[in-house]
Amino acid sequence: MATAGKVIKCRAAVAWEPNVPLMMEEIEVAPPQEGEIRIKVVATGVCHTDLYHLFEGKDKRGFPTVLGHEGAGVVESVGPGVTAFKPGDKVIPLFLSQCGECKFCKCPKTNLCDCSWSSKYHDIMSDPTTRFTCRGRPILQFMGTSTFAEYTVINQIAVAKILDDAPLDRVCLLGCGISTGYGAAVNTAGVTPGSVCAVFGLGAVGLAAVMGCKNAGASRIFAVDINEQKFEKAKVFGATDFLNPKAYNKPVSEVLAEMTNGGVDFSLECVGNTEVMRTALESCVKGWGVSVLVGWTDVKDFSARPIQLISGKTWKGSLFGGFKSKDSVPKLVHDYMTGKIKLDEFITHKMTLEQVNDAISLMKTGDCIRCILNISK
Repeated sequence: MATAGKVIKCRAAVAWEPNVPLMMEEIEVAPPQEGEIRIKVVATGVCHTDLYHLFEGKDKRGFPTVLGHEGAGVVESVGPGVTAFKPGDKVIPLFLSQCGECKFCKCPKTNLCDCSWSSKYHDIMSDPTTRFTCRGRPILQFMGTSTFAEYTVINQIAVAKILDDAPLDRVCLLGCGISTGYGAAVNTAGVTPGSVCAVFGLGAVGLAAVMGCKNAGASRIFAVDINEQKFEKAKVFGATDFLNPKAYNKPVSEVLAEMTNGGVDFSLECVGNTEVMRTALESCVKGWGVSVLVGWTDVKDFSARPIQLISGKTWKGSLFGGFKSKDSVPKLVHDYMTGKIKLDEFITHKMTLEQVNDAISLMKTGDCIRCILNISK
């Protein structure tokens, strides 16, 4: 392409500091270096983790930055040493890399990667190395991706090549939320046929967890949320029972225990709230109950009574649904294309990049499951 090897000037939504609306800016995107790929971003979802960094994490060392980590696009150019990608390839950027060489990548028990930004910089949620500048200042690349920009540069170990006919404005959701919730159920929890499950929080991640429980053969799926307007959407993904914790004068864990003869087999916390994490654990049946932490947070400690675990329950966490990213995302795209998993049903709004602050407001109020921002044609 004509832009290969040159600095590209393009639009991006820049978060200059915490708790402040994003600003539309012209940024400079440097050419890809050794092992890197420059991608033209076509579409991106707005995920709660973007909001977490902006409004909850608020570590000033993580700013200024370009948010966005749930995108899809087309390869514009590649740096030296890149042979598995070429200009024109459809790709999904990955916030979780897969180098294939570190001890984690070589271990089938985990999807972590030692080369990921999260191994060293989980507090600021960005690697200090960046290919972005604006107004003469370096701009961090949030979670190594930064899809709230027309172009981004990413190491090839954090990019998945996907089918040429995949619709980018839908499969972009597999870059984070849907894969995270779905995999938490089918991989991390290991939901079994005939089991009883409870999913706490019915945002996109929670609804994807419901879908995972359904596809894994759960016989009963409790959808738990304080926003009852989300119950109809949860039904679409396979939920069978619906609970609003505020509708009861006792803990919802006790309600679930009464309704399930002692508790559910599997519970998934998809909010990122430490109190809900404890409730999800307490909602599991003793002896074999499994509770999975899915919602991202790192600002508070969490606690539970030791007897919860001594009695045989398992408490575990899930990052990106336990999927090894480069290997799994292309398969998930295929699963969508063949009707095994849903994506379209998560999308409630579509907007332009310039409307990103409106999309963030919708996410904050819970009026949106997923908003797709159209970045480029």
